[in-house]
Amino acid sequence: MKIYNTMTRKKEEFVPIEENKVGIYVCGPTVYDYIHIGNARPMIVFDTLRRYLLYKGYDVNYVSNFTDVDDKIIRRALEEGVPSSDISERFIREVKKDMQELNVMEATVHPKATEEIPDMIEMIRTLIDKGFAYEVNGTVYFRTRSFPGYGKLSGKNIDDLEAGHRSIQVAGEQEKEDALDFVLWKPKKEGEPCWPSPWGEGRPGWHLECSVMSRKYIGNIIDIHAGGEDLIFPHHENEIAQSEAANGVEFARYWMHNGFLRIDGEKMSKSLGNFFTIREIGEKYPLQVIRFFILSAHYRSPLNFSDQLVESAKSSLERILNAMGRLSDLLAKAEDRELDQKEQELSSRVQEYVNRFEQAMEDDLNTADAISVIFEMVKLANTGLKETSAKAVISEVYEKIGKLCDILGIQTEVKEELLDDKIEALIAERQAARKAKDFARADEIRNQLAAEGILLEDTREGVKWKRK
Repeated sequence: MKIYNTMTRKKEEFVPIEENKVGIYVCGPTVYDYIHIGNARPMIVFDTLRRYLLYKGYDVNYVSNFTDVDDKIIRRALEEGVPSSDISERFIREVKKDMQELNVMEATVHPKATEEIPDMIEMIRTLIDKGFAYEVNGTVYFRTRSFPGYGKLSGKNIDDLEAGHRSIQVAGEQEKEDALDFVLWKPKKEGEPCWPSPWGEGRPGWHLECSVMSRKYIGNIIDIHAGGEDLIFPHHENEIAQSEAANGVEFARYWMHNGFLRIDGEKMSKSLGNFFTIREIGEKYPLQVIRFFILSAHYRSPLNFSDQLVESAKSSLERILNAMGRLSDLLAKAEDRELDQKEQELSSRVQEYVNRFEQAMEDDLNTADAISVIFEMVKLANTGLKETSAKAVISEVYEKIGKLCDILGIQTEVKEELLDDKIEALIAERQAARKAKDFARADEIRNQLAAEGILLEDTREGVKWKRK
């Protein structure tokens, strides 16, 4: 398999550190609100990478963190008058619901920054002892110039960065040895969560969190570090500097970054009114359509999100699902007999398509070309299979298309629709659970209905529901 490595700016043959094992670290969301469509792209892309590696027989350790202490979380907590942990825990639950709806597999480990503070303090100690960091008035900074490879991922020149910093002086920067130095530990402010440390009470810097969590759950060297293109600088650049300075070894073998997502050709922004959460989009489209839409473009390409393009993706996905429904019907009536010559030829073509799908996926995860191969298989199924076709060949085509779609995280099995009276019964059970303060069961029922495409709305008049 070849992967485009952001570090070397070229496609490279993927060779894991340990045979048949892969450690992947994907930077996760800061949990202060519902995730938006931009957050969904790396989740879906790298979940698909994981699925393909599993299909190829790798043992995949997939780690994706939750940043559960951050200025935005603290700000929202102060606005609502609740502890910041209430905000982070609430939105971790909501993120997981959205991930489930997008058919994103649960990570092997979902570490939380707040649970790894002792290890962060330990890494800071190491960096200070090695001369890569220093403390001033309770703040610990990383000496950026002390790391000779700084800028190697982003391609930025450290002297150019310094020139840029001269014109943008940040409050408190005068205490730094160098304007380019970044924070590893910041002292507490009134009303903010904090932890004890040798430098006083405070909390870690954002960049440090991922360095520590990836080391703990994968090791000193990561096979693949992934995330959005916006994280290359400064986040991933700073991760490299502090990790390699502390650990004395290469931080990650391969770096993968997905391209930006735009809305109707514009950058997503609340001020432009084009900021969409996954929840909002889910009210308009089944989220499987969104997953399919995102995978219809190469992950490194910029992606434009618009109603017209999503509607087109919806129609395309329906072609696949309709073909699978037809094959399922044919399978139920098919004759169990030997394949004739034409059916044997069709069977051999199916394996050729599987090979081409794999070639596309192994060419830097080219899901767009992989989907094109699935459409060719659908055309073959629609034109080459009929009621008189042998059961074995129908079964083979059905199973192969289903398997390839499953690698992409696209569900093709037609689920029986819940009857209205069953939905009403579940809603009544949910209401009873809430009355009994059994919120876990209430959430479980809501999630069950959501998985069936049933959206609930709690109103003053009671619970209203609709199908997606």
